[in-house]
Amino acid sequence: QERLVESGGGLVQAGGSLRLSCAASGRTFSGLTFSTYAMGWFRQAPGKEREFVAAIDWGGRSTYYADSVKGRFTLSRDNAKNTVYLQMNSLKPEDTAVYYCAADSRTAQAMSARLEGVDYWGKGTLVTVSS
Repeated sequence: QERLVESGGGLVQAGGSLRLSCAASGRTFSGLTFSTYAMGWFRQAPGKEREFVAAIDWGGRSTYYADSVKGRFTLSRDNAKNTVYLQMNSLKPEDTAVYYCAADSRTAQAMSARLEGVDYWGKGTLVTVSS
């Protein structure tokens, strides 16, 4: 069974940092297959729709960010470990949300434009930024 397991969420003060991790497992992501998927993060705040945060292509050479996090968040991947990382700096209270890891057989650019095509979702990790 394919799984995306997020970790690293928690409570942090405004201006602080967190690093989220997402580990992929299961038959689909075994061997070199993980490296064929674009990976990304979305978030959903209470009462709001799920929104795109960041995406990275299969080779890690192209990344896409929502305007709201550009310059503060950095997405990277380690294909040898089947893991992606979201480094979040200068956190703001408006970054408070459940963060979901996603795997997409389309491109990272497509993932950034339309979440409906995402193939796999994690269960999410809560990030709370206090003011």
